[in-house]
Amino acid sequence: MKIATFNINNINRRLPNLLRWLRAAKPDVVTLQELKSTDDDFPASAIGKAGYGAVWRGQKTWNGVGILARGADPVLIRTELPGDPDDREARYIEAAVNGIIVSGIYLPNGNPQPGPKFDYKLEWFRRLRSHTAKFIKQEMPVVLAGDFNVAPTELDIYPTRSWDNDALIQPKSRAAFKSLLAQGWCDSIRTLHPSKPMYTFWDYKRNRWARDAGLRLDHLLLSPVLAPRLIKAGVDRKIRAEDSASDHAPAWVVLK
Repeated sequence: MKIATFNINNINRRLPNLLRWLRAAKPDVVTLQELKSTDDDFPASAIGKAGYGAVWRGQKTWNGVGILARGADPVLIRTELPGDPDDREARYIEAAVNGIIVSGIYLPNGNPQPGPKFDYKLEWFRRLRSHTAKFIKQEMPVVLAGDFNVAPTELDIYPTRSWDNDALIQPKSRAAFKSLLAQGWCDSIRTLHPSKPMYTFWDYKRNRWARDAGLRLDHLLLSPVLAPRLIKAGVDRKIRAEDSASDHAPAWVVLK
């Protein structure tokens, strides 16, 4: 079973890129972030013709998350992260696919920091940990897949000082991610690639793709029940080099 996560950065603008990748990579499950589409404008027909069922929660202009399943319809569980009824941002979706619970995550960026946007990021992390603790306690087969907007360690960002003030690498951001892992989650890509950067994001500015000036922001975390099934993990870097590409590349795992 191949599970992937892809920050598509505007699904309608990048639809040809997405469909080409789906045909080539054949993932069984995909979580998508930054749809930048309303619910009504989600390209369900084109994705259906490509052989994928879908659930999604859109938001005009910003955010938006979805889950695709090859040859199946994901069974929608929830479209928001519990803990704050006033949070209207489309950043979380959860569905059951082939006996596994898939959580699609688009964690807040948090910039500029310090400030209310960074506070929102840390609070969102706290709510996520509260929710995911239930999965661990109940020993459920779960994958947390998405753009966490955190480069967890120095290995996860190219050598630079230019991001030192960015919310993506702040000690509090990294501590929040580490605290999530401490519940028992397996960072699948880092587990199988302990010494390679495995970047998933290259900013459009300053020629960063050509310079391989990347960050690892997109993660697939496996619950203790699923972790023993992990056999492969990687990043489809070449997708970032395409015309009209997202600034992210898909990350993926294969489970027995």
